Amino acid sequence: MDYSTMPDSKKKQIIEQQYCVEKKSFQQIAVLMNTYTNRIRRDAQKFQILIRTKSEAQKNALSTGVHKHPTKGTVRSEDTKNKIGQAVLKNWEDMSPEELERRQNQAKAQWESLSEDQKSNLINMANKAVRSSSKTGSKLEKFIFNKLIQEGYEATFHQEQTLLNTKLQIDIFLPKLNTAIEIDGPSHFLPVWGEEALQRNIKYDNKKTGLLLGKGCLLIRVKQFKDYSPTRAALVCDQLLVHLKEIKNNLKNITNKLIEIGD
Repeated sequence: MDYSTMPDSKKKQIIEQQYCVEKKSFQQIAVLMNTYTNRIRRDAQKFQILIRTKSEAQKNALSTGVHKHPTKGTVRSEDTKNKIGQAVLKNWEDMSPEELERRQNQAKAQWESLSEDQKSNLINMANKAVRSSSKTGSKLEKFIFNKLIQEGYEATFHQEQTLLNTKLQIDIFLPKLNTAIEIDGPSHFLPVWGEEALQRNIKYDNKKTGLLLGKGCLLIRVKQFKDYSPTRAALVCDQLLVHLKEIKNNLKNITNKLIEIGD
């Protein structure tokens, strides 16, 4: 039967099967039906079939093998990766409030579309990751520590120290500079795990700050406001290295014992 003479019920059935179930594109369906791509698209809109976004269409084309990923298998240099990361970061920073809100609403809609089991599984995975990072260190902590070692600094990672009969675990400690570095994730200043947990973290941080400064240590607190990315981590490291160079050159004359930097 010619597509143009088919009843709407038949057209709808074909598009739902080919587009929604078999994940074919409008162009592929048009070829099968010996008609035009725009006719299939217009009919899909008329039948109120949810049309894939450009991004979703691209992902679908890659997953079904219609297109090959343009960069798959490409080996990029660290310099190229950093430039790409900086471009992406700038794009987010320059994003309009309207576009940011649209993306936030899209993310909320995706979350709400998940089943309760899927939500529960993601929450459990997130909790497990947080517990693991508290013991083994977060991505940002490890990035900074490795960068400091590369720069020639003597550093210890997650070393437990006793200050005034209180055992404290310092994220990163530079013994030759008598400098402690604490990396504070969002849960240190936002109620990520509830207001009670936030106040507990703030109280503990204040106690640790007081004990470290009281012992004569220098303290650098790195505030991680956003999700981890290698690009942001590199920018934070640049700030940190500037302060450490100043401390190294003027160790005996440093008056500001507490320094705060952010991503």
